[in-house]
Amino acid sequence: MALPPKFAGHKLVFAAPPAPSAVAHTTHTAEFYLDYCCPYSAKIFRTLNNAVIPAIKANPQWASSLSFIFRQQIQPWHPSSTLMHEVALAVLRLAPERFWEFSGVLFEEQDAYFDTNVVNETRNDTYRRLAKVAAKTGVDEEEVYRLLVIPDKPGPDGFLNSGNQVTNDVKLVTKMNRLVGVHFTPTVVYDGVVQDISSGWTIEQWTEWLTKNVV
Repeated sequence: MALPPKFAGHKLVFAAPPAPSAVAHTTHTAEFYLDYCCPYSAKIFRTLNNAVIPAIKANPQWASSLSFIFRQQIQPWHPSSTLMHEVALAVLRLAPERFWEFSGVLFEEQDAYFDTNVVNETRNDTYRRLAKVAAKTGVDEEEVYRLLVIPDKPGPDGFLNSGNQVTNDVKLVTKMNRLVGVHFTPTVVYDGVVQDISSGWTIEQWTEWLTKNVV
């Protein structure tokens, strides 16, 4: 599935493209459908960050032939999932080069936003805490919060349900994911085909899979 330019920070490439030629350069693409509120998404992301990505960077063939895309998969039965993805979209807008680093930090702190830990605070209070997570990766906390905060009074148009400044981005990523029909997180799609990949895979299993598929 195509990646809109506004979401370019979702994409991770491991090597510079080769010199221009008569044939357009392309790579294999692994898309990871992840929910910030999902423990299994955190588990696979941690393995990718700590083991798989370093292995790819150390292998010139893999690095030049593969790219990753982070697909934000909101799981609405956890209401805070939407809020967690909204802050990621704010980071994506303000500092797209920080997106993957921010995602790692948010996954490490995800249990602070599980149902029990947000039930007694307002939505804007949760946004304030999430903006502080963004600040840990060098993104301006106040700018993040400005994009997230919900006003407590109607705007000039009189609307009471307009959302915040990243609501339209939430609609877009949700619409894109619905076209693919992904439900379970994490889900890995490789070159357009869903893969039987588990969040519990070891680096040895990933190495075997990469050796077989990145050719």
